[in-house]
This record gives sequence, C-alpha cells and structure tokens, in this order.
Amino acid sequence: MSETLEGPTPGFLVWRLSTKWRVAVDRTVAPLGLTHAQYSLLSSLYGMERSGERPSQRRLADHTGLEPLYVSKLARALESSGLIERAADPDDSRAVRLSLTGPGREAAARAITEVHRLLDRLLAPLGGRDSARTAALVGELTTLLDAPLDAPPDPPIEE
Repeated sequence: MSETLEGPTPGFLVWRLSTKWRVAVDRTVAPLGLTHAQYSLLSSLYGMERSGERPSQRRLADHTGLEPLYVSKLARALESSGLIERAADPDDSRAVRLSLTGPGREAAARAITEVHRLLDRLLAPLGGRDSARTAALVGELTTLLDAPLDAPPDPPIEE
C-alpha cells in the first residue's frame, strides 16, 4: 500500500530552496559584476588557495558540483576578466591549473563578505549561521548530497 504525502514533497522543497538561494546570490553578486556560478568558482578557488591548494579545473568541478565543461567555460570568462589565471599542469598535460590573480582575490573576498551577509539574513529564522538548527540542517543536507544517485532502493518493508 502506498501512502501519499500531504503537502509539498521534500524534492519540491529542496528545488524551491535551491532556486531561491540561486536568485538571492545572483542579486547579491551582480553589483560586483559576477554571476552565482562565477561566485561559486571564485569563492571555492579562494578557499582552496587559502588551504594551500592550486586545483585543476577538474578538481574545482568536483568541489563545486558543476560540470567540468561548464567550469572550463567559466574559467575562460574569468580569465578574460583578469580574475583568474589558467596554466598547464606540469605533471598532467591534459589538466589545467587555476589560480586567482590579485584582482580576483579582492573580488572573491568582497563577494564572500556580501554572500555571508545574505546568509545571515536567510538563516535568521533558524537562529543564524551558528545555531544548532543550522548545524542540524547542514548535517541533513550533507547526508543527502553524499548519497549516491545510483544507489539501489531499499527493499520494501513487509508487514
């Protein structure tokens, strides 16, 4: 016997929230001349560099969840804007390493500051960025993101 959910499904709510978040970030970073996708790339690269990493485009794609071809397109656009540098990987002729330029580092830092302000506003209903409710939400979202897409379904429960 199947049960019908009352109200919106979890998938619908995740989709709506991700759409709301994308629009909010786009509006926040647009005055800085960035899109949400460009912000994701710059801020991720900023964090990785601060950790001592100079990632390849592929590594950045894996980190952000963006398609490798899209990361390549974004990287070329950001390079032409003078915000990042692309260089051949000396250890792998197929790989391209990315790094922020001085202006790219400044743009990333400004954008991160603005997006953190946005995050403070959006997470206020849960008690803010450092609340237990936000930590629980992060944990649940991480569980969903870590679940493989091709996992076999759980066997039906017999009554």
